[in-house]
Parts: sequence; structure tokens; C-alpha cells
Amino acid sequence: MAVSPPVCDFGWKAPDFTLPGTDDRNWSLGDVAGPNGTLIMFICNHCPYVQSVIDRIVRDAKALQALGIGVAAISSNDPVAYPQDGFDAMKAEAVKHGFTFPYLFDESQFVAKVYDAICTPDFFGFNAALELQYRGRLDASGRQAAGPDVKRELFEAMKQVAETGKGPVDQVASMGCSIKWKAA
Repeated sequence: MAVSPPVCDFGWKAPDFTLPGTDDRNWSLGDVAGPNGTLIMFICNHCPYVQSVIDRIVRDAKALQALGIGVAAISSNDPVAYPQDGFDAMKAEAVKHGFTFPYLFDESQFVAKVYDAICTPDFFGFNAALELQYRGRLDASGRQAAGPDVKRELFEAMKQVAETGKGPVDQVASMGCSIKWKAA
């Protein structure tokens, strides 16, 4: 079932974390943060919403990194119920798509909970002070990618954050598969 996160809570401070990456190193928020902002993305390997736009995510992440935006992706899905989202599969996914950003494993699901991540993909765009400025979608894509000329909403919003420290007032929430929580 598709779900959408809430509207952007402007100014909300990014919670710190330290998580293992597919590059076999541990990454903290401070390691990921860029001088002009930070983008934290909750994604996973199996979600059709993510898979339909993974090449666009990689393209926009690389372009944002060139603007001084730090980027990281986090997978928080239960790897027991969804083995295709396990750590070894994440490593393969990062290589397959040429990730230029750390792909982090939130096995305990603690980080997803403190960020209040709802779906994959779920984008959190912060300014240089790590204050939330964007909680919108990548673009108008859904389970299938939108046309090639679709407006790059995430990229444009984060470019604005890099230049001004503020995100756009009008944002359209992302939509995707729910985070696959572990059984209680």
C-alpha cells in the first residue's frame, strides 16, 4: 500500500546517527553533512517506487554533491522479512547503480523511527545548520517513472537550500512503500 509522509516541519533539527555503510565503514551525520546542506534519503532495494527512479536519485545526488550538499541513503526495512533488503544485497545495489553517496544499514530501525521516516523513498533535506527545509518528493514519478522532462523537484529544492538556506514553501510529499517494520 502506498503511503505519504507529513508536510515539512521547517527548522526541525536532524538527529545524529552512526550506521554501517555498504563501503564497510561507519558513517555519522557529521561525516555525511555537507557545507551547504545535507540530504538523507530512506530507500530500499525492493520497493517499486524507488526502483522506478533509482537512476534519477543517483543523478540528482551526484549533482547535489557538486553543490556542496552531503548525501546519504538509509535502508531500514526488516531484512528477515525482506531478505532482498539485507546488507549484502544493499552492497550489490550500491555497486550496480554506482552510488556516489554512502548507503547505510539501519538494522535496529532506530534511525527511521527518530526521523519519523514513513516510506521509501522518503527525502529529508537540511540546510547547513541541519534544519529541515525539504520533505517532498523527487519528482512527479510514482510506481512508474514520469517522463524525462519532468520537473526535478528535489534537486531544485536542495539547490535553493544550498543557495539560500531555505527550502520552498510549497512541497509535494513523497509517496512510496511503507517502511517494513520488524514484528513487535
